[in-house]
Amino acid sequence: MRFIKKLDVFILKAYLQLFAGTFFICLFIFMMQFMWRYVEELISKGLSWEVLVKFFYYSGLTLVPISMPLAVLLASLITFGNLGERFELLSMKAAGIPLVRILQPVCLFALLVCVGSFYFQNKVAPEATKQLASLVWSMKQKSPELEIPEGIFYNEIPGYNLFVEHKDTETGLLYGVMIYSTKGGYDDAEIVLADSARLQSTADKMHLKLTLYHGERFRNMDSQSGNMLRANIPYMRESFVSEVDLIPFDGNFNIMDANLFSGNAQTKDLREINRGIDSLAALVDSVGHAVYATLRGNYMEHDLRRGYPDSAEVVRRVAEEGQPFDSIYAFLPEEAKSKAWRTASTRAQSMKNECEFRRITTEDNNRTYRRHQMEAHKKFTLSLACLLFFFIGAPLGAIIRKGGLGVPVVISVVIFIFYYIINVGSEKMAKTGQWNIVSGIWLSSMVLLPIGLFLINRANKDSVVFNIEGYMFFFRRLLGLRAKRNINRKEVIINPPSYRRVASELEQLSADCAAYVKRARLHLIPNYWKLFFRYRHDKIVVDISERLEMLVEELHNSRDAVILTRINELPVLVPDAHTRPFGNRRLNMAAGILLPVGILLFLRVWRYRLRLWKDLQQIQKISKQITDRIIDKGYE
Repeated sequence: MRFIKKLDVFILKAYLQLFAGTFFICLFIFMMQFMWRYVEELISKGLSWEVLVKFFYYSGLTLVPISMPLAVLLASLITFGNLGERFELLSMKAAGIPLVRILQPVCLFALLVCVGSFYFQNKVAPEATKQLASLVWSMKQKSPELEIPEGIFYNEIPGYNLFVEHKDTETGLLYGVMIYSTKGGYDDAEIVLADSARLQSTADKMHLKLTLYHGERFRNMDSQSGNMLRANIPYMRESFVSEVDLIPFDGNFNIMDANLFSGNAQTKDLREINRGIDSLAALVDSVGHAVYATLRGNYMEHDLRRGYPDSAEVVRRVAEEGQPFDSIYAFLPEEAKSKAWRTASTRAQSMKNECEFRRITTEDNNRTYRRHQMEAHKKFTLSLACLLFFFIGAPLGAIIRKGGLGVPVVISVVIFIFYYIINVGSEKMAKTGQWNIVSGIWLSSMVLLPIGLFLINRANKDSVVFNIEGYMFFFRRLLGLRAKRNINRKEVIINPPSYRRVASELEQLSADCAAYVKRARLHLIPNYWKLFFRYRHDKIVVDISERLEMLVEELHNSRDAVILTRINELPVLVPDAHTRPFGNRRLNMAAGILLPVGILLFLRVWRYRLRLWKDLQQIQKISKQITDRIIDKGYE
């Protein structure tokens, strides 16, 4: 018995062709979006083709894991949409092949894609991310004069902090320049103010030529002041019209060592991430113990070494003696009070500064620890997304039965945006520590799984989940809308209507409508208690509706255009809408008890009563017109 059937080969062949195309399309789209982040590094840098090819190659490798799930989703939708649109899927089911068996070969391929995606993320993507980070950093260092932003200090040139108020991209001039230079050390710091400047690379790309126009230079002379007081330290002030400085800077394109980025969680495989998590966990614990020991014991030991008693012990003794603690401070002389205030303030500020430093250190360690945990889980969730998107795309394509690049592309984009929003939002909450790491990273998968199982169940049972007419009918009922009659003249009529009998029945129907309107008093406000708690089926309206439809069906065989126009004007009755909100007795009682809901439903039923009142009057009017037409024409 062959393991692979001809049917499997047929489905796989149709799927693999679409998967290859959709994968490269998705990868191209993500690469275009990725390039906008680094467009400034790519333009006007004079980069060689070799560098650009490396950039596109490594960026493409890093985007493969996110392109895989979308490609699986889109290919599954199009493949099974095409099979459904060409009735091939229907033929397979008619031959006794269940949908689960039809999906089996593609499901196995999706499982292989899932495993391959995990291997790719664990082995290839970390190295590609490391090389891409090294390449981007090196690109930023080339031609730094193009990188200087406006309105903030730029410190990428060693020994210089450069502030530019405005840049003229056409002339290359910098306006409102302020430079803080520490190339000679902090003791010989310089501040330069200039109206304008020009920063260029020299021909050998080993220096930056800084030309300053109309400014002043201030230089600290602290290194030459010896032990003089700070207030007496001299400084140099120099005014200039034009001045040129040569700043040592290697502007050639030198790729940075990629191993410098190996500490990033995105550049590690799963084994390295687990080792990093163990090391970071030990570091976080040690820092926490150190902070606790510092806050718990260092200040107490400091007081004891200085001969001060333990503050907690003093408070305890005073409390045992029944004296208020403030009384100790009240009997101190003014000088002692001032000294106590200064000492307490100094110690509090010192403790605050140390706590702030410890907080920053702890937050950095915790953030790095969380990122390592997130990257470990993301290797599984992104891989599993390929399988989950297949479970959504394949049954969805079988249900909607629309192939091509129209409806499937729209549905795929909507589903992927929904997944992306949930994934990014939960990942951000996990990154900031507001959510648990597992919950934040796995939330998107937990949302996709029940959706996929539901769609497979519906598709296997040939459910009309996406039947637009069914949803339109539901919303029409919900909003109180109704369809209008659209009866056209028949080309061939086999059984013409019996006009005399129809006229007689229309007269009787009109009389019954008039009697019901008089007895039911539909124009009055209904009784709330009877509406929700004493519901009775209105058989009269049901009978009127059935008789009306039978007469309309018979008159549809008429050749008289006037009669056909009149029956199109007859309303479509909703027999039970004016009697109660729901068909279930308990549901009606529950709605009546919940007053906000009950009042809305009460008003809705009242609206249906008024509409039924007008409909019955309309039936009487149209019935008379049709009867008069039959009599005038002498129809038998």
